Amino acid sequence: MKTHENHQQLELFKAFKPISLTFCQTKFTFIDLFAGIGGFRIPLEQLGGKCLGYSEIDTEAIKVYQKNFISYCNSEEINLGDLTRITNLPDKIDLLVGGVPCQPWSIAGKLKGFEDPRGKLWFDVIRLVKNHQPKAFIFENVKGLTEPRNKVSFESIINQLEASGYWVTYAILNSYDFGLPQDRDRVFIIGINKIIENYANFSFPKPLANTPKLYQIIPGISQQKLNKKKFDPDILFEGKIPVSRGRFQKIDELNDFFMFSDIRDGHTTIHSWDLIRTTEREKKICQIILRNRRKKKYGDKDGNPLTLEILRELITNLQENELEKLIKKKILKTVKDQGYDFVNSKISSGINGVSKIFLPHSDVLATLTATGTRDYIATQSFTCQDHKIYKENFIQEIYFKKKYKPLSSRDYAKLQGFPDWFILADNENTAKKQLGNAVSVPVVYHLTKSLLKTIL
Repeated sequence: MKTHENHQQLELFKAFKPISLTFCQTKFTFIDLFAGIGGFRIPLEQLGGKCLGYSEIDTEAIKVYQKNFISYCNSEEINLGDLTRITNLPDKIDLLVGGVPCQPWSIAGKLKGFEDPRGKLWFDVIRLVKNHQPKAFIFENVKGLTEPRNKVSFESIINQLEASGYWVTYAILNSYDFGLPQDRDRVFIIGINKIIENYANFSFPKPLANTPKLYQIIPGISQQKLNKKKFDPDILFEGKIPVSRGRFQKIDELNDFFMFSDIRDGHTTIHSWDLIRTTEREKKICQIILRNRRKKKYGDKDGNPLTLEILRELITNLQENELEKLIKKKILKTVKDQGYDFVNSKISSGINGVSKIFLPHSDVLATLTATGTRDYIATQSFTCQDHKIYKENFIQEIYFKKKYKPLSSRDYAKLQGFPDWFILADNENTAKKQLGNAVSVPVVYHLTKSLLKTIL
């Protein structure tokens, strides 16, 4: 059950419709940097903010932003254009906000940091803070910016912001903790101008008491009441609990999602040999390859092709034609001069275009990204709690019967906390990309609400 506060908050995000700010009292002003499609703007206006100007260079994002906001704004609002060319900002700015491009600090962006032109945008952000001295700022980025590999760069950013006259703090906030069923960690950097009395009294918002399940947010999926059974972890993991299990994977319950991968294993990992007719011998061969391909003695990669000679050492009486049969079934492939490996050797690609299928009662979906995911949601409940037949029943009842659906752009919007009135890009893929890049609306709402208590 939702708490009364959470229910009110969800209704607020559904019902809020932008109106001309001339008809309501302005409590503070803000500049929207890296505006995207308006993830920061929605909650700031809900809290009484007035936008004095916005900066964005992506043409398609600007179209969506202007369609949703600019038609009702007064003519004084400025399209600031390219951040690197901004020399002057309007006077008396209370808040400077923005989701600074995150790709330079993520694995997907090849971790180039300040060597990436997008990484250098931090220098322009710092320049604007220093020259225009807003009362405070909120900048958002990927969690990776705070990790050890980026320590020097992150400390440089913080030090330069502090040198501009600000008390600076930061925290990693997860969208799940603020009413969204999405596992999305992001770092939020807060700076308060030292001219503000009691600037150090600021504190980050506490997680909400309850959060909705997927079936409460995503339309078109049903859910029966499910009492989850508790297990001895040794039963689920055969005595060895994986160290990689995340916050939303309990060690004493069955997973709420199924992963489709030939290079990982687990009680809810589905392999290609589970989905097509294979003999027990063929399954055994695949499992032996799976267990050995990541061993360092066979190579430095996180998964190495194995030669016929190595496989014959591992598998009793292995015949080459047995591997050929698995190649014909498109389970194995040969890698020139290296050996045999799985066809489905990328977790992100999944199997047959499916990476994960989440169950309706799941607390979260994986992080939405601009590059898209191959994640699906089961459209009906799956209540099996017998660990011995859990995976097989899912394959028969959900996967083979195609009782699952891809995420739509509107689903993306709901998982990011965008209200129902928000107009998305016409192109589905463009809308998903924009929403994957966006900030989660309720997180910014509660964070800004806490900040305003200090700066106003």
